[in-house]
Amino acid sequence: MSDHPRSTAGGTRTRVAPRPEVVRTAKDYKGEVKPVWCPGCGDFGVLSAVTKALAALQVKPYEVVIVSGIGCSSRMPYFMSTYGLHGVHGRAIPLASGLKLSRPDLTVFAMGGDGDLMSIGAGHLPHVAARNIDITCVMMDNQVYGLTKGQGSPTSPMGHLSKSTPYGMIAKPAKPVLLALTYGATFVARGYSAQPNELSELIVEAVQHKGFSFIQVQSPCTEFYNTYDQYDSLVTDLPEDWDRSDLRAAIDLALTEDKVHLGVFFEEERPVYEIEARKFEEEVQPFDLTSYLRRFA
Repeated sequence: MSDHPRSTAGGTRTRVAPRPEVVRTAKDYKGEVKPVWCPGCGDFGVLSAVTKALAALQVKPYEVVIVSGIGCSSRMPYFMSTYGLHGVHGRAIPLASGLKLSRPDLTVFAMGGDGDLMSIGAGHLPHVAARNIDITCVMMDNQVYGLTKGQGSPTSPMGHLSKSTPYGMIAKPAKPVLLALTYGATFVARGYSAQPNELSELIVEAVQHKGFSFIQVQSPCTEFYNTYDQYDSLVTDLPEDWDRSDLRAAIDLALTEDKVHLGVFFEEERPVYEIEARKFEEEVQPFDLTSYLRRFA
């Protein structure tokens, strides 16, 4: 509603009061489709954290896009009232990148599991981190392939028994935080799905950060690999005096930690890809197809 003066029937001009801003709650970001995850799944906590974060940011739902790949956690777009794109396996990051490049005004998430983002989609992480595209990547890490019924994943610990590793996992597990740090992500954090309030605060920071943000979330699978007790005993906050600008310290901790540290490991400012790329538009010249083809005649 406009607050410009408006004429009445008698000719008197009155000022219409502006419509008050809508204050959105976490519920306003939840969709009508109810989650189909198993009871106790850590992804419930992530969903709660995301909606709380968006409410804290007061982002308009139609200006948010949740992009996902394939997996239990990649069903996230269905359970939100925002826009969503349920893509193919491992392709959440390139889809989200293309979307952000074409619509830099949108708040874009790339969301998926450890199988989706650390296996078939792992090759996209170094490029989006190096380019520093302003998207927020949330990886729900349950250390197992839940949707396909319990195979070992890239983050499963050595010795882990699963349907695909009946004699125990032999491969060394991937370290998502370490990978994001070494690839050049400008915001790297870790959260825990059983602490949704703290996780929502991390997501708020990640969205507000200008550049590529990566959050690993320990999100246990109650059906095939229930690690709640393990993480309840291992999680600890980063020290209060932690220097998030110290990349070397963040890498050293990610390499050596015997606890599962929660919080922001690293943050820095660097030119944002979609902003820098648009500066070249000033140099664009009209394209003469006929002249161009003559070069090959």
